[in-house]
Amino acid sequence: MNTARATVAAPVRVEGVGLFTSEASAITIEPAIPERPDAPAGIAFAIGDAIIPATIAYLSATPAHAAFAELPGRNSAIEAHGLVVHTVEHLLAALVGLGITDALVRIEGGEIPIGDGSADLFVRPILDAGLRPLTEAEPATPIRVRTPIRAERDGASVTVEPSDHPEFVYRLDYGAASPIPSGEASWNGDPDEFARTIAPARTFCLESEAQAMHAMGLFAHLTPRDMLVFGHGGPIDNEMRFADEPARHKLLDLIGDLSLAGRPICARVVADRSGHALNHEAARRLVALVEA
Repeated sequence: MNTARATVAAPVRVEGVGLFTSEASAITIEPAIPERPDAPAGIAFAIGDAIIPATIAYLSATPAHAAFAELPGRNSAIEAHGLVVHTVEHLLAALVGLGITDALVRIEGGEIPIGDGSADLFVRPILDAGLRPLTEAEPATPIRVRTPIRAERDGASVTVEPSDHPEFVYRLDYGAASPIPSGEASWNGDPDEFARTIAPARTFCLESEAQAMHAMGLFAHLTPRDMLVFGHGGPIDNEMRFADEPARHKLLDLIGDLSLAGRPICARVVADRSGHALNHEAARRLVALVEA
């Protein structure tokens, strides 16, 4: 079964600062207009006159901060025409999670606003604006798999299995000694469930990681009250919104990263301790399957 296309019913503007750049930024999510020649079908970003489709073909390796030149990246970015948009994953997850297949996102600044590290920053104004079905556009054909696809690295994995309905599962386990709680979070494609149980989950890190990044010039504009930082006794100056909030946020990242496959996914996706790089590899393999 194909997926009905939808867009935002009215422009949605979100302002804030970037997580890694700490610079002021803003986005405007514009309704898709099928006959508009300057924007491709699906989700795309606009910087000035430049249009960058939100697909894995435009994934950027440009670090969001000089510190990541020697460290694994902690976000997803897309790039074209010499322009980079950093930290797109939470916004993309919000769009996909709410059932939006088509929109043009205009960017002011080099990074998507971070808010509190969740997708609520985008979900709430999108729901206020409402969605509009694109009845004049052809339905989207979901990506389906006939045999399992698996991407794995260093004990982490993403497996995509055949299914007649979408299901995304994330399993998080950093070991008994970690203050970050283990958990398993799942989502069946329902927009209401996404808005209630996945979108509010915030990004997180260990206190030692936060201190190391502070020393490298990162996150000077943030405190543990703004983000979810785990010390030996649990969250510092903060409380979890869900007992398994870290697992739910990793599921949020997974949904956003896999959206770079460019089409809805009708499959069972199971991720074990995966991060952005492995999620990107899974998206590449899904695209390769479609193009084969």
